[in-house]
Amino acid sequence: MLDIIETERLILRRLTLDDADFILELLNDPSFLQFIGDKNVRTVDDACAYILNGPAASYDKFGFGLYLVELNATGEAIGICGLIRREELDDVDLGYAFLPEYRSKGYAVESASGVLEYARRELGLDRIAAITLPHNHGSIRVLERTGFRFEKMVRLSKDGEDLSLYLSDGRCSQGL
Repeated sequence: MLDIIETERLILRRLTLDDADFILELLNDPSFLQFIGDKNVRTVDDACAYILNGPAASYDKFGFGLYLVELNATGEAIGICGLIRREELDDVDLGYAFLPEYRSKGYAVESASGVLEYARRELGLDRIAAITLPHNHGSIRVLERTGFRFEKMVRLSKDGEDLSLYLSDGRCSQGL
């Protein structure tokens, strides 16, 4: 079954190759490029490769990954939210991104809260991390509203930027 999580306004489901056009648009949004990074997705074929080598591979290997976020009422794709396993981090981390017209409407908090509940209830994950640039104030607000607390600054690669590492242990989630 592709539907993973349902919230009041949203459905989160596994990404498929049918979502390539949406992924192409989202991953080339200026804010995505600024705050998350350039994934070198320039064509629909690149987007298909991103889905296959990223989220789909993660579903197969770990049983979780990034999910497509759709509006429950219309089925319109508005963003992605889910769990990522990175070798550089001790814990699974939460990731999310939304198209500009769907930001500041509570969708990130709602989808992140749903993912956190799913991670704890269905996957047995008690501790979840999140990383963000220290100047990404919108992302920091989402993390704080979903019960994350700042832990420390980290760098995922030798040449990488300093990132703020947040942790959630499920004790103080306000977004659920």
